[in-house]
Amino acid sequence: MSFSKPNASAATRSKNRTPNDRTPASGMCSVCVDDCPGLCEIGKSAFRGSENLYPQPFGIITAGADKEYPVDFSHINIMGTAVGARGIEANSDKAIFENVNTETRLGKDKGIKLRLPIMIPGLGSTNVAKTHWDGLAIGSAISGTGLTIGENVGGMDVNTKLENGRITHCPDIEYRVKTYQEWQKDGYGVIVMQENVEDGRLGVLEYGINKLGVQAVEIKWGQGAKDIGGEVKINSLEKARMLRDRGYIVLPDPYDNTVVSVFGKAFKEFERHSRVGMVNEEGFVERVKALRKAGAKYVFLKTGAYRPADLARAVRYCAIAGVDVLTVDGAGGGTGMSPWHMMNEWGVPTLYIASLTYNYVHKLASKGQHVPDIILAGGFAFEDDIFKAMALGAPYVKAVGMARSPLCAAHVGKLVAEQINKNAIDKTIEPYGNKIDEVFVLASRARKLFGSHGKEVPPGALGVYSYYQRLSQGLRQLMCGSRKFALEYLTRDDIVALTRDAAEVTGLRYIMEADSEEAEQILMGKEKTRANMVTKAKAKAKPKATSKPLAKVKDKGKKKK
Repeated sequence: MSFSKPNASAATRSKNRTPNDRTPASGMCSVCVDDCPGLCEIGKSAFRGSENLYPQPFGIITAGADKEYPVDFSHINIMGTAVGARGIEANSDKAIFENVNTETRLGKDKGIKLRLPIMIPGLGSTNVAKTHWDGLAIGSAISGTGLTIGENVGGMDVNTKLENGRITHCPDIEYRVKTYQEWQKDGYGVIVMQENVEDGRLGVLEYGINKLGVQAVEIKWGQGAKDIGGEVKINSLEKARMLRDRGYIVLPDPYDNTVVSVFGKAFKEFERHSRVGMVNEEGFVERVKALRKAGAKYVFLKTGAYRPADLARAVRYCAIAGVDVLTVDGAGGGTGMSPWHMMNEWGVPTLYIASLTYNYVHKLASKGQHVPDIILAGGFAFEDDIFKAMALGAPYVKAVGMARSPLCAAHVGKLVAEQINKNAIDKTIEPYGNKIDEVFVLASRARKLFGSHGKEVPPGALGVYSYYQRLSQGLRQLMCGSRKFALEYLTRDDIVALTRDAAEVTGLRYIMEADSEEAEQILMGKEKTRANMVTKAKAKAKPKATSKPLAKVKDKGKKKK
C-alpha cells in the first residue's frame, strides 16, 4: 500500500480524471489521455508552474498533511481503572470528573499558569492569522491558555518604523499583544513573541520586551509543516519591493522590469520567503543570554520535525542555556502556506518525534541535568490527543500545541454570527435557533464572566472559548476514568500500544502484555493491586500555600521524640 496520495488533493485544488483508477506511486491516472485539460497537479503545473507547490487559495485556508503514517496516536489507547484515585479522596461522591484539575505550569519557576494545557504555537504573518486574531487572542485569554505571535509579523507590517534597521514601532504587533493582555484574567495564560532569522535582525523580540512588556519570547528553529523558512503571497508590487528592501527573499524579483510588465497579468502574487537559520551551540547560548539581559523572563525554543540529531541538539542546548520551554512540532503539522509535498514527505512524524523527545529528555533528567518543560505539537485537535501526548511524555510534557483547530473554531464562530446578523443561517444551524444566545450555548456564560470590559466577547473568541470548554470537559472525563485528578499524576502507564509496531516506536507496553505481572498476582490470590499504589483516603496533592505558617498540633498524650 502507499501511505501518500500524490498528484490530486483539495489542498492544491487538483483531482484525477479517473480517481478510482490511478497509479499509486505517481498518483497519475492509469491512462493519461490527450484530451484531458489538466486537472491533476502535473497538469496544472504545466501552465501555472510553481504556484502549484502550495495549498490554495492563499490567505483564507490552512492545510494539514494527508499522508497516512505507519504509526500514529490512534495506535495508542487510554487505560481506565476501577480502583482508587490519585489527586483526590477515593470516594465516589468526590472523585467525579468535575473535580479534575486541568491546570498546568510552565517555566523554570513554574510562573506561567494555564487553566488548560494548550498553547497555540505560532500564528504569524499569514492573512488567515491576522483575519482571525481577535477570536484567537481573546478566546485564548479568557480561557487562560497560551498564544504565540509567530514569525515575520513585524517585517510584514507596512506601518512598521525602523531606526538603523531595528524596529521601534509596529502597530500590528502592538495590537496583537494588547488584544491578548486586555482580556487576560487572574494571571492565567501567556502571550509569547517569536523570532526567526529576519525577526532577529530587526530586533523584534527586544521591541516586544522593552516597549510592550512581553515577558515570554521564543527562538524559532522550525516547525512541523516544512524545513524551510516561512512564506506568504504578496499581491502588491509596492509591498513586494518594501519586503525585498527589508531583507526578505521575494520571488520573482519585484525590481525586474520584465517581471513588473507581466505582474497582474501572467501572475498576480509574489512569494515572500524567509531564510533558514544556522544553528550552533555557542550562538544559541549567547542569544538566550542576550534575551535574558534584555528583560525576558521566559525563553522558549520551537523546533520542527528535523532529523533526530537536531532534536538532540535542541534538548541539549536548552539544558545548557537554561531555556524554560521547548516546543517540538511533528511532521504533518498545519500551515497557512507551506509546500504541499514537503508537508507530506519530509520529517519525523508527530508520534515518532514525541517518543524521541521523551527518550532524550529523560536521559538528561536522569543525570540530574536541567531539562525544559516540553510542549508537543503536530496535528492535535481533541481531548484524547491531549491526554495521550501528556501521558506519553510524562512527566516532562506540560502542554500541547494546537493551531489549526482553534483557528477553525474562531472562523466558525465568526461565520455563524455573520449568518445570524444577516438572517441567512445555514440549514445545519437552524435547529439551534436564530439568535447568538440560542446558537452559542456558552454565550450568556461568557458575557457574565468576561463582560466587565464593557465589550461583548466577539463571536470568533466565543467559538474558541466554547471549543476549549468542550476540550476541558472531555479531558476531565478521560482523566476521571483513569482515576487521575490532576495532570501531574498522568504517567506513561496510563496508555498502551495497540500494535507491536506502536510499542516499538513509543516504548509503551503492548496492550496484551499490560498489567501482566499485576494480573498474575491477582489470579494467584496475592493481590498487590494498583489500589496499593494510589491514594486510598486523601490525595497526595500538595497543600495550598498560605500566608501564615501552619499551626502546631497539640500533643495528645504522646511523648515528643
